[in-house]
Amino acid sequence: MAETAARVGSFKANYAVERKIEPFYKGGKAQLDQTGQYLFCICGTRVNVLDVASGAVLQSLEQEDQEDITAFDLSPDNEILVTASRALLLAQWAWREGGITRLWKAIHTAPVATMAFDPTSTLLATGGCDGAVRVWDVVRHYGTHHFRGSPGVVHLVAFHPDPTRLLLFSSAVDSAIRVWSLQDRSCLVMLTAHYSAVTSLGFSADGHTMLSSGRDKICVVWDLRSCQATRTVPVFESVEAAVLLPEEPAPALGVKNSGLHFLTAGDQGILRVWEAASGQCVYTQPRLPGPGQELTHCALTHTAGILLSVTADHNLLLYEACSLQLQKQFAGYSEEVLDVRFLGPKDSHIVVASNSPCLKVFELQTSACQILHGHTDIVLALDVFRKGWLFASCAKDQSIRIWRMNKVGQVACVAQGSGHTHSVGTICCSRLKESFLVTSSQDCTVKLWPLPEALLSKGMTPDSSPTLLQAQTTQRCHDKDVNSLAVSPNDKLLATGSQDRTAKLWALPQCQLLGVFSGHRRGLWCVQFSPMDQVLATASADGTIKLWALQDFSCLKTFEGHDASVLKVAFVSRGTQLLSSGSDGLVKLWTIKNNECVRTLDAHDDKVWGLHCSRLDDHALTGGSDSRVILWKDVTEAEQAEEQAKREEQVVKQQELDNLLHEKRYLRALGLAISLDRPHTVLTVIQAIRRDPEACKKLEATVLRLRRDQKEALLRFCVIWNTNSRHCHEAQAVLGVLLRHEAPEELLAYAGVRAALEALLPYTERHFQRLSRMLQAATFLDFLWHNMKLSPIPAAPAALTDT
Repeated sequence: MAETAARVGSFKANYAVERKIEPFYKGGKAQLDQTGQYLFCICGTRVNVLDVASGAVLQSLEQEDQEDITAFDLSPDNEILVTASRALLLAQWAWREGGITRLWKAIHTAPVATMAFDPTSTLLATGGCDGAVRVWDVVRHYGTHHFRGSPGVVHLVAFHPDPTRLLLFSSAVDSAIRVWSLQDRSCLVMLTAHYSAVTSLGFSADGHTMLSSGRDKICVVWDLRSCQATRTVPVFESVEAAVLLPEEPAPALGVKNSGLHFLTAGDQGILRVWEAASGQCVYTQPRLPGPGQELTHCALTHTAGILLSVTADHNLLLYEACSLQLQKQFAGYSEEVLDVRFLGPKDSHIVVASNSPCLKVFELQTSACQILHGHTDIVLALDVFRKGWLFASCAKDQSIRIWRMNKVGQVACVAQGSGHTHSVGTICCSRLKESFLVTSSQDCTVKLWPLPEALLSKGMTPDSSPTLLQAQTTQRCHDKDVNSLAVSPNDKLLATGSQDRTAKLWALPQCQLLGVFSGHRRGLWCVQFSPMDQVLATASADGTIKLWALQDFSCLKTFEGHDASVLKVAFVSRGTQLLSSGSDGLVKLWTIKNNECVRTLDAHDDKVWGLHCSRLDDHALTGGSDSRVILWKDVTEAEQAEEQAKREEQVVKQQELDNLLHEKRYLRALGLAISLDRPHTVLTVIQAIRRDPEACKKLEATVLRLRRDQKEALLRFCVIWNTNSRHCHEAQAVLGVLLRHEAPEELLAYAGVRAALEALLPYTERHFQRLSRMLQAATFLDFLWHNMKLSPIPAAPAALTDT
């Protein structure tokens, strides 16, 4: 009984959002400032400013037109940020404060596709989709040049690094590089060597050499004094960016002399270093497994010595320029989040499976991100072993992988297995100890994979190749896709939930069928064992959650409340409550004993596929199709403590109010009653004032000495009192004071005065009508009284008098 009481007393009442991991980069340009402290990147209608050290978004800059940002650039002195939107407006930002200092029309007839500052941070060039190139003086706020002649979209502009030469370079869809003279306002020369789009331009330190890269798989070295191509280097990949390296030896990158070397990034997904003189590749970055590694952007910040590269799946990687050692990783956009899990013995990390072959591991304290490569197709599900160091993943590539996190938070793949003939859609780890895992696939089979002893030994090095897993048991268990698996707390039972509307119970390790749970009207998305009782929870596309008895397979309870499919369910509060998430974007907290939905949490905009609870049962984690991962904190105790403190404060204030009324300190009493925000308490004080022999003067003096916000609150309370005929006298008395002594313009400035007057008028008219009727009735009675003639009392008979 004591245990039951303890379990009942620990019911949760609410969760609050503690943290959100949201998309901050959706493709396009990304740029570091010269110090390497801040990262600027486009996210739809905003440019986000990230603090590189913490990974936190410091500013989210959005233009007033709320249109998509098409281009931006940060000045070399790190002071000026300019953005261009689809509405053909340019905005100049004081980006540290987050405010626009100037907004002007781009004059282009189509959106701005690219922009660049000159070395002095005073001139800004914009290239438009209309084929025009314009130059702006951002200090004196006027347009200086307008260059025409480029066919189609101008997608690249760059100033010469020597500000005295006043040269501007641009490239459009004809693959030619045009050199414009700002002094002569004309095109000096067209550099033609590329046969496809030119993707980047780089300049040597002395300004005499230029490097261009293109999607035609070549890089061209140009002599700017003669305007001739001096070297064409075939790089055998479509190049998105080429960066000239400092002319100094860098042994780690194969740079052994001080000659011209450059680095390329492209569709092969690796960084390579080339010697310009010989055209030889002197360094190739190790290739990571899996698709989606194509590089879309690369830039070098010379002052900070940091190289930024961006992958096609929106990951931003920061390298040490001299060695290409990875310093930081940021996951800019996770697309659809399919599963989430806490990691580590103290839930210090989370792992996220999104619509990608890569897994993302975030450290909650520092926001540091690791991107794990291994799967070759989208990862569909995750699960974590009991101690929190090992976790497993399964994917569309028909394989499973086991990963280990070490004590410093680094994660490596330690085992892999394959055997299913279709996508592996769900996975579950053993609960009692790290002994096995179970998987199921679209091939309608369940496989049990024992973990080899070598995997659990601490002698394994991070560099050792992954152990191969072998399935011990294979069992066909349903006629349609298996959407969910659950292993019982004692590792002896397995539950499966399928699209065929049933859940089944199996004995492990041989997968012998024990029974079938039938009753849902549509397919099952999730099954979960209770941690305390012989009960199984199932969540279905029919919008319900059901609890089943394991002994006789009967349905014990049904929970209805979601308007769409219930995708995940989890037991909390030691098995006495449930958390569920649905395709309606809602997370619901249920109390099992009374079938009550205690709380509905609304923070997602789309299907919530992932739901996991922490070991201490004080946090929950959700991930959804809206690309958000949300960390929820159990705030039940905090709210209860706050409520208790409020109650105690109310008692103290009520006692103080009684004392003030007793002492006839009406002003303090009225102010205190208004601060309690209880209309009835304020009414009591007004009534006490009116009971005073000098009622009228006391009320006027007290009301007029109130602050304006207190008078506004009093007006709101009058609206409530005026609806009741017993309290309307107090309301009218207060209104009379305000109307007589407050100027009309002051009354009209009160917050909510319009709504208050609209509510007061009909009831006030009704009260006056009632008083008028009463006055008429009283007058009529008075008239009757004065006009009534009573007949005289007859005299008594004489006979009676005599006797």
